[in-house]
Amino acid sequence: MSAIFDLRLEVRPEHIDQLGHVNNVIYVQWMQDVATRHVDVLGLGLKQYLELNHAMVAVEHHVQYRKAAFEGDQLILRTWLDAIDSLYLSRQYVFYRPEDHSVLFVAKTKWACVEINTGRPKRMSPTFMHAYQPLSAQVNPLDFTHDYT
Repeated sequence: MSAIFDLRLEVRPEHIDQLGHVNNVIYVQWMQDVATRHVDVLGLGLKQYLELNHAMVAVEHHVQYRKAAFEGDQLILRTWLDAIDSLYLSRQYVFYRPEDHSVLFVAKTKWACVEINTGRPKRMSPTFMHAYQPLSAQVNPLDFTHDYT
């Protein structure tokens, strides 16, 4: 399994704002969607979170909107982990149009491990530490010639 995760989608009418392009809030929703799908593939979905009584929650986002996306555009939402310690992990995102390799959006999220019952910070279990591995420095996540879907 690759440390990079790609999710393909088509921009639908409900993603479009009054200016005729994808609404900024939709990009943040897509960040959550692709991260959730990636975590599921890693074997740490909601069921496992509940069983282990801890989960990762977003504590900080940095986003950059680069180009507009429009209804009908085919996009790839790409994500990967780039750093981890016992309490936090960092996830990066790049959303691009495969047709012309245009980067539309880049972002980074800091996630914290918390105990579900209390909401307090908790050290990641060995299960989390094993599943959440940062991308190797030898892999270029901006190489769009590789498809990870």
